[in-house]
Order: sequence, then structure tokens, then C-alpha cells
Amino acid sequence: MWSSDWVPEAFVLIIPIVAIIGGISVAIVRLLGQQRLEELARKERIAAIERGLDPDKIPSLTPTGVYEEYGVGNGRLRRAHGLMIAGLILVAVGVGVALLIQSQEPDKNQWLVGLLPALVGGALLMASKIIWPKPKA
Repeated sequence: MWSSDWVPEAFVLIIPIVAIIGGISVAIVRLLGQQRLEELARKERIAAIERGLDPDKIPSLTPTGVYEEYGVGNGRLRRAHGLMIAGLILVAVGVGVALLIQSQEPDKNQWLVGLLPALVGGALLMASKIIWPKPKA
């Protein structure tokens, strides 16, 4: 009654759509989080001024000041963490795709398709290691 011939074609179409929607969603959530941090910093600054603190002694509202004040970290460390997370996800996806394809057709070398995301993930992991902030001597 139902044939499973359409499943690979559906995955070919669904994976890019899910990736695009997920990327846009992540960008929106990150933007909202940054706005919330800046709003909280502004409210805290206004409350401190209302309590009589000197405005010159209060940290500025520059984006780096807001991030460091709330413990988000410096740019290199955040970038390294992002690369590490992306690398680990891609390595896992590559291994998962390779295992899934190998279990479907064990006689063929189609499992090599999973090698591409795994290698890209490995490259991202190496990049995160390269830009990881070195400890100060």
C-alpha cells in the first residue's frame, strides 16, 4: 500500500528547510536575549542614579560592558565556545548519518556521505582550539 521510496527525497527537502528555520529562530532568540540584557543594565543604571550614585562611577552601557558585567565573557571565548558547540554537533550528525546509511545498505560505501559533516565538525573543533584564549602569564 505505502512505499518507502519517498523517504530519502523527503529528507533531502526537509533538512535544509529545518536548518534555515532553526538558524533564523536562534538568531531571533539571541537578539531578544541581548535586548533583555541591555534593558536590565539600563534599569540598573537608572536605579543607581536615583539612589544618588555618581553616573561617572557606574559602568558604561556599551555592549562589551554589559556582557562582561553580567558574566557573559569576552569575544574570543564566546567565539571559541560557539565553534566548539557547532563542531561537536556536526561530528555527531556525521557519525549518525554514516551509521544510518550503513545500516540501510551495508554492501555499499554510501556511508561516506556522513564523512563530510564529521570532517567539517572536526575542522570547527580545531578552529575553536586555535582561537581559545591563552591564560595570561
